[in-house]
Amino acid sequence: MEKIVHFDNAAILAMEKRFRANFINSVTGYKSANLIATKSNEGATNVAIFSSVTHLGSNPAMLGFITRPTTVPRHTYANIKENKFFTVNHIHSKIIDKAHQTAASYDKDESEFEKTGLTEEYLDNHHAPFVKEAFVKIACEYVNEYPIIENGTLLIVAAITDIYLPETSYTNDGWIDLNRTRGVTINGLDSYSAPDLLDRFSYAKPDKTVQSILKKE
Repeated sequence: MEKIVHFDNAAILAMEKRFRANFINSVTGYKSANLIATKSNEGATNVAIFSSVTHLGSNPAMLGFITRPTTVPRHTYANIKENKFFTVNHIHSKIIDKAHQTAASYDKDESEFEKTGLTEEYLDNHHAPFVKEAFVKIACEYVNEYPIIENGTLLIVAAITDIYLPETSYTNDGWIDLNRTRGVTINGLDSYSAPDLLDRFSYAKPDKTVQSILKKE
């Protein structure tokens, strides 16, 4: 068996800055990979990669994401606060390089769409653009925010208003097969993986053993 290495708090604090950022961002496991797109009231568009988008509830349908401290300009956050609208677009295997490039520090008047080669798409009169290349697209409206005082970040809470995805990507029980949309995950700050579907299981109950419900093709 491979030797286990122990890092206590003192060892973590003593890590070189970049090493610690990679290490701590990786240790929590795979994260969601999404592009959040916004537009200012003046028409300037923005799209940025986020690995913190998470499900908050299905009734009402809500999601959340973490934005870093606003001690420096955060164009995504500023646009959302200005008009409340944004879109969440799944990153897939064919656009990971363009999606990763959106993390660069562009000026507010520079659109990441233009700089990275991604395409703005407007659907059903939504104010914020979608990413045309994405297969799963979610329109959202800002609801609230909660400051995380320990590190200055913010949890943004939003209502899901519209969802666009391929007809063949979901089953009759509502499950979305992200393998069909080539969805990827993020590990750490700079690596992308394509998950391999292993199984689906029946609803867990105390008096029953779970059974596989995945239809093998």
